[in-house]
Amino acid sequence: MSAVLGVDSGGSGLRIALGSADGATVRTIGTATSTEPVRTGTSGIDPAHLLEQLLPAVETLLARAGAQAPAAVAIGAAGMATLGDGLRAELPAALESALGVRRLALAADAVTAYAGALGQRPGAVVAAGTGMIALGTDLVTWHRADGWGHLLGDCGGGAWIGRAGLEAAMRAYDGRRGGSAALLSRMEAVFGPAPEMPGLVYPRTDRPAVLASFAPEVARCAPHDPVAAAILGEAAKQVADAAVAVCPQVEGCEVALTGGLFKMGDPLLVPLRTELADRLPGARTVSAEGDPLTGSLRIAAALAAGSLRLPRDGRLLTVPTEQDE
Repeated sequence: MSAVLGVDSGGSGLRIALGSADGATVRTIGTATSTEPVRTGTSGIDPAHLLEQLLPAVETLLARAGAQAPAAVAIGAAGMATLGDGLRAELPAALESALGVRRLALAADAVTAYAGALGQRPGAVVAAGTGMIALGTDLVTWHRADGWGHLLGDCGGGAWIGRAGLEAAMRAYDGRRGGSAALLSRMEAVFGPAPEMPGLVYPRTDRPAVLASFAPEVARCAPHDPVAAAILGEAAKQVADAAVAVCPQVEGCEVALTGGLFKMGDPLLVPLRTELADRLPGARTVSAEGDPLTGSLRIAAALAAGSLRLPRDGRLLTVPTEQDE
């Protein structure tokens, strides 16, 4: 048995798990959480701020478990692909100095979501919450679709659904075609009078989260409101588009759904499963086995055992310590 460490850094903060690994099999023996998101500036994700939160928590977890330095660490971070240059440059030396870590993997959160959902099997994972991204691999290369943010993409995600629902509410307020009285009623119950909506939404720096907060209201209205049902039907098509774009041509390919959006249940899942069955008839839709933190632990365990088969990629998954071996 050896100790391994998994880290999941995202918009809601930092989650850390210490695991006990036997080969590539790992079980969690301790967790820690910080609700302060790691800072992101003009130069990308701030490695000093990440270490400031990570190192004291890891030392506490190791002491409680009576464990030595972790054999491997995997850090998954939102924005790693485009904002992770500082992490890739500074973390290997910093973690070796502070914890004696000689095996380190740095991954985009979509990769840790994939590893949590499917492990190291070929397939595709759709991760959807406020945003939406699909990632697939045949274990040779990665294929990504969407994840471009609420202005350029994230089609079918929470912010996309919420914005469509709010638009339908405003159409009803104006008396335009395509409006929904049911969504107008829910919008005013949640946010207040319709004429005040621009002032409530546009100045917000967390606009995607505000839009996504209305997505559950769309799902609640869908069983009795055709406009809301149509929004979720279109969202299902958008999510299926992304899954089709990344699903490898592998017999019996698995497509896993993970993320908070799918907790909306049947109003979204029923049309989505229909779309996937029609467009990927050879694939199987499965439930995710675990979350991104589970994925980070799995990557760390496989790295410690020398059995990490997920494709290396300059932005999605790097193992900087391999260069020294």
